[in-house]
This record gives sequence, structure tokens and C-alpha cells, in this order.
Amino acid sequence: MTGEVLLDTDILSSVMRRDPRSFPHAEAYLRQHRAFTFSIITRYEILRGLKAKTAQVQLVAFERLCASSRVLPVSEEVVAEASDLYAHLYRSGELIGDADILIAATALTHNLPLASNNLQHFNRVPGLQLQSWLRSA
Repeated sequence: MTGEVLLDTDILSSVMRRDPRSFPHAEAYLRQHRAFTFSIITRYEILRGLKAKTAQVQLVAFERLCASSRVLPVSEEVVAEASDLYAHLYRSGELIGDADILIAATALTHNLPLASNNLQHFNRVPGLQLQSWLRSA
């Protein structure tokens, strides 16, 4: 395992479901780092899904996970990076969703690789280091 990684929403959701494709990566990562790191945007995306499904048991488990994780805010620096990314992607005709732009900007601002299975979108972001915890264990 290497240094700290920012987890995208799809990876964190997969880990929470104990998906055998991602869970071994998560266990190894936690042994080394003792906590996950993800954006407040990922927190929002997971919370909205759990609340929409009224998944109370998963909601309690997610709140515990958040309390023991490093949840990175959308700071002024992240917003500035995100607006630059948006402009670049818009001009190149390769725009991705705002949530993905904010998550990518968080990774870039904190100089962290992003663990995501959404490589098709995130490959468009210049300078973003990507990992996929779902490809191989």
C-alpha cells in the first residue's frame, strides 16, 4: 500500500457494502492509515442516497464511519481549483458533473490520488492521479 488516497463515492459505497473487489484494498489501506479520506461531497452523495432509501441501519454505520474518517471540506482553494477544472473541461467539450469536479478538485488541492471506478470521467481531469480499487484485489 502507498500513501493517503481520496476515496470517490463509488469506492466508499462499495467498501460499505463489503464488495469483495474493493474490501481487500480497504482493509489493507486501514491497516496502514487507520482512517479513510474522502470529500464532504462524497459524504453528501452517500447521505442523500441512504436517506432517500430510509436505510437507517446503514445511515448509523455511515455516521460512525464518517466520525472515524478524514472528511475534507470544500474550501476556497478547492472552489478555485474546481472552477479552473470546469472551464478547462467545458472548453474541451469533455464536461463532467459538478460533484465529480469538486471531488477531483479536492484531490488535486490536497495532492492526493483519487480511488474511483469512474475512470472514464476522471481521466479527463489533467494532473489527477487515479486508482481503481474495483479492478483487482
